[in-house]
Amino acid sequence: MRTKLVAVLAGALVAIAGTAGAQGTPAAQGTPAQGKPAAGAKAPAAAKGKTEVTWWGHAAFVVRTPGGATIAIDPWLTNPKAPQGAAQPEALDAILLTHGHFDHVGEAKALAQKTGAKVFGSFELINLLGLPEAQAVGGNVGGTFKVKDATIHLVEAVHSSSYQADPKAPAQYAGSALGYVVAIDGGPTLYHAGDTGPFEGMSLIATQFKPTVAMLPIGGHFTMGPAEAAQAARLLKVQSVVPMHYGTFPLLQGNPDALRGELKKLRGPAKVVDFEIGKPTAL
Repeated sequence: MRTKLVAVLAGALVAIAGTAGAQGTPAAQGTPAQGKPAAGAKAPAAAKGKTEVTWWGHAAFVVRTPGGATIAIDPWLTNPKAPQGAAQPEALDAILLTHGHFDHVGEAKALAQKTGAKVFGSFELINLLGLPEAQAVGGNVGGTFKVKDATIHLVEAVHSSSYQADPKAPAQYAGSALGYVVAIDGGPTLYHAGDTGPFEGMSLIATQFKPTVAMLPIGGHFTMGPAEAAQAARLLKVQSVVPMHYGTFPLLQGNPDALRGELKKLRGPAKVVDFEIGKPTAL
């Protein structure tokens, strides 16, 4: 199954890029970004009193909070939909990984080396990454961590997870897939679902954490599609849904308009918020 998954993704990337080498493959994960290491560098502040979220395409986001926290989620910043020519973050406080697949781990190791950020993920995945002990934060569902004015909760996701550091070596089990709830003091509560289908536990996430904005995959095939994402929004009781994980490969055919149609059928309160790739959006 793992071999088939890798083959399908690789074929999709070839179709998009016209090359046999896909961006963000394990061979590229350990290569530091260009420029001098910037550990300890100060990130640009979010607009006063606002949380700013920048979508980098696929499932990759960078969150800046009013209290100065800068958090990257699933930083595959070289994905085919990433903003062309955009500078990658020079400063990060935390990197959140939902699971071990290459299109989510992305440039996490290089960014951690460059910025000194702590990397959060499942215990097994973090152990496989080979990070310095001071930067490696392995946890599991139920874990809670504080990063400046952001409280990060690890929650469940329904998906597989494996990690392949060397493209010539077998993939290794990387623990359970995760989602993240990021509650910002005096601001929004964000839910990044990672790769998942809908599950009844989303109702508990709604009850316990009360997310206001949900970043949900809608592409289908490897995750839920628009119809399932609409059901997820219903379970989560959110006001805003940011669609992600669609259009990167030909197989990911779900789209925001289809999601709007499915939400309309359910007559719920959730509205689709389209993020422009590479443009910070204030929440």
